[in-house]
Amino acid sequence: MKWWRDARFGMFIHYGPVTLTGQDISWSRANSNPACPNKGPIPVEVYDNLYKRFNPSSFNAADWAGVAKDAGMKYVVAIAKHCDGFLLWDSKVDGYNIMATPFHRDLCAELATAVRGAGLRMGWYFSPMDWRDPDCRSANNDRFVAKMQGEIRELLTRYGTIDILWFDADGNHPDWHPETTYPLVRGLQPEILIDNRLEMASVDEWNHQGKLRKNEDFYTPEQRIGGYDDSTPWETCMTLGTQWTWKPDDTIKSPADVIGILARTAGGDGNLLLDVGPNSDGIIEPRYVTVLKQVGAWMKTNGESIYGTRGGPFKPADFGASTRRDKTIYVHVLKWSNGPLVLPKIPAKIVSAKLLKGGNADAKQTENGIEISVAPADRDAIDTVVVLSLDADALAIPAIAVTPTVKATK
Repeated sequence: MKWWRDARFGMFIHYGPVTLTGQDISWSRANSNPACPNKGPIPVEVYDNLYKRFNPSSFNAADWAGVAKDAGMKYVVAIAKHCDGFLLWDSKVDGYNIMATPFHRDLCAELATAVRGAGLRMGWYFSPMDWRDPDCRSANNDRFVAKMQGEIRELLTRYGTIDILWFDADGNHPDWHPETTYPLVRGLQPEILIDNRLEMASVDEWNHQGKLRKNEDFYTPEQRIGGYDDSTPWETCMTLGTQWTWKPDDTIKSPADVIGILARTAGGDGNLLLDVGPNSDGIIEPRYVTVLKQVGAWMKTNGESIYGTRGGPFKPADFGASTRRDKTIYVHVLKWSNGPLVLPKIPAKIVSAKLLKGGNADAKQTENGIEISVAPADRDAIDTVVVLSLDADALAIPAIAVTPTVKATK
C-alpha cells in the first residue's frame, strides 16, 4: 500500500460512446434487464448502437497522461468496462468493444503505455455487472461470470503491470464468484490493489469505514470526503464536474475547490481520485485543463504537505485540515477568522513555525492549545500551509478533534 498512500492524488477517467449524448455513462441507458437498477431515458436500441458513431479522432493518450501529471496526480484509473458492457480494449471475449467502432484502436493499450511513460501508475475500472447482457444475474449467471473473468484475464495480461483494479457495484445482489475472481486477479497481478466493491450488496457500503473484507485493500466514499480514518485505507472518488462522463457546458469545480477537497481528504488520511470526462472527440476540455494546471502549480509549491504524509493529528474541521510526517505537522488553513487560529494542545514542543511557500508564521503554545498567526498579506488565498517542526514524532500524537474556536482580536 505504501506507494498508493504516498501518492494521495489520482485521476479517474470515465469514457465511452455515451459521450456522444452528453449524458452520464450507463445510468442513462433504459432498462433491459429487470435484475439491474438502471432506468435511463435513452432507449436501448439507441444507446447500444452509439458505438457505430463513436470516433474520438482527436484522442491522444499522451495528452491525457500529461494532464494528470501536470495536475500533480500520481496514478490514473481509467474505465475499461462500465455497467453498459462496452469494452474500451481489443477484446476477443466480447465483440461489443472499441475495435467495432470507426475509431478502431485499442484505447486501453495506448493509455497504459502513455501513463507509464509519464511515470504514473496505471489502474483499470471494471464493472463486474453488465446491464446489456441478459445472462447477468439470470439462470445463466455462471456463464456470465465466466465471460466476465475472461475479460479480466485480458485486462491483466495484455497491458503490463496494472497497479489497481477498481471494481464497482450497483446496489443489487453481487454474484461475481469472489472465491474464484480474487485468486484470478491476484494470480495475474500479485502486487495489485483492489477496492471494496466486488462483493458489495448495498451502495451504503461505499462508506463502510474500517470494515474491509479479505482481498479488499481500500474503501471508496463516493462524491463525498470520507471521515477521518487512519487505520483503514480509503479513497474518495469525486467528479470535477457534475457527472462522471462529459456533459456539455457542465459546471466544474474551481482550483480552490479541488485544493480544498484534496487537503481535507489527505488530512483525513485518505486519497482523492478526481474524475475527468473527456468529450466525444477524445479531448479533455481546455477549461478542465486550466483548473488542473492551477492545482498542479499549487502542488509544485505545497506538494510536500500532501505526498507521503499521513492525516492528522488535527482532524479536518471548519478551519481546514492537517497532515504529518516524521517530526513535522502541516496545517492547511482553508478558512481564517478574526485573530489567531486556535488548535488543541499536543504532547510535543513546537520548535519552529514557517509557511511552506516561504514566509513567516507564528505558533504559540499556551495552556489552552496552539495559537497560529499569519499576517493577512502572507496568507495563501486558497490554502495557507503552516509548517510546524516538533521535538517529537508527529505520527505518535493521537488524532484530535478540533472545535471551531478562534481567539478574538482586541
